[in-house]
Parts: sequence; C-alpha cells; structure tokens
Amino acid sequence: MKSRQKIFILTAVVLLLAGGGWFLYTSGFFQAAGSLEGLRAYIADFAPYSHLFFFLLQLLSVILAPIPSNITAAAGGLLFGTWPAFLLTFGAVVSGSLLTFSLSRVLGRDFADRLVSRKLSEKYQSVLRAKAPVFLTLAFLFPFFPDDMLCILAGLTDLPWRRFALIVLLARPWGLLFASALGGSTLELPLWVMLPIGLAGLTLFLLGLKYGDRLEENLLRCLKERKTGETE
Repeated sequence: MKSRQKIFILTAVVLLLAGGGWFLYTSGFFQAAGSLEGLRAYIADFAPYSHLFFFLLQLLSVILAPIPSNITAAAGGLLFGTWPAFLLTFGAVVSGSLLTFSLSRVLGRDFADRLVSRKLSEKYQSVLRAKAPVFLTLAFLFPFFPDDMLCILAGLTDLPWRRFALIVLLARPWGLLFASALGGSTLELPLWVMLPIGLAGLTLFLLGLKYGDRLEENLLRCLKERKTGETE
C-alpha cells in the first residue's frame, strides 16, 4: 500500500476513535462505568436502539483500552439477559479483533504505536513472535491479559489472518459468556470456587508457555500422519 493511502487510512481511524472517545466522555459513559447498575442504566437510556448501541460500544471496547468488554458484557447481561448480551458482545468482539489485527497488518507500527504503549509492546512482542498461536489462545482464555491490545500486536507478526481468526473464534467466547452469565444472574459462583479456577488457569498458562510449542508440533505431526494414512 502506498504511503499516502496509509496516512489517509491512519488519519481516518484516529479521527474516528477520537470521535468515539469524545462521544463516550460527553454522554457520561465513564461516570456510569463505576458500577454495573450505572452501566446498565447508561445503555438503557439509548432505547429503542439500546441493542445496537451496546453492540457498537462493545466493538469500540476492543480498540479503546479503557473500556473493558467483560465489564460491559456483564452490564449487558443485567439489561438484556445472558444470551442476547453474549451474542451481541461476541459478534462485536470478533469483528473488532479482526479489524484491529487487519489494520495493524496493513498500517504497521504507526498504527500500533498510537494505541499500544511502548512498554506493553516490548513486554509482549517477543513472546508473540516466538509462539503467537499458543500465547494468544491462553491470553484470550484468561481475563488478566490485555487481549484487545494483543490483537493489535499480533498484526505485526507473521501469524496468518485465517489462523488468527480461528484462535479468536475458539478462544474468545468463553470469558465473554462467563461475564454475560454473571450479569444475567445465570451463573453465581462463590469465592471458594472462583479461587481454584483462577489458580488452575494461571498454572495452565505457565505450562502452555513452556510446553505449548512441543504440544503444537506433536498435534500437527499427528494430523499429518493421519492425513497421509487416509490417502494411502
């Protein structure tokens, strides 16, 4: 892509994001974000277009780091119920993830540096280059990673678009479903259940980083051997 086209697209994206941030600020989003009930009331004020607004809000949350999609998903579950909130959130988050990955792939470092801090980029860029599929899968599964920002950084690697899309579709829905279920009162877990789940998740993450490449290679080898056996 020519440099003029890149500059035009980058400028348009920055202006759209700045406009979205300004709208959220002036409409009282950040004041409402202090509680689930406040967010629920904020989204409900946009009726009869509250479902559409919720989708756009979740789409924007993937790009604007100060908006955590899990928290707004819980507020959506409180307002719409578990499944409507989840489906709207999942559609928005998948669309936003693929959009930011594609923009980062096309526009490069100029785009990433405007949305991701240099400190965060340096922290995760090396592990993404070394083992992007494993790391992204684990980061999407567990809520303590900046998964939205990782979508942007992943666009700077050589990870194929289709493979990234598959990882997003398989790994991102579970945390969003969990948050929507909590907001919709479909799922209520006590602290003594949440704590071991969190510890188990951290253990799986560390094991995945250490042995993920080996597991991935073994799986690919098994699939190739199976395909060869079927063709013989």
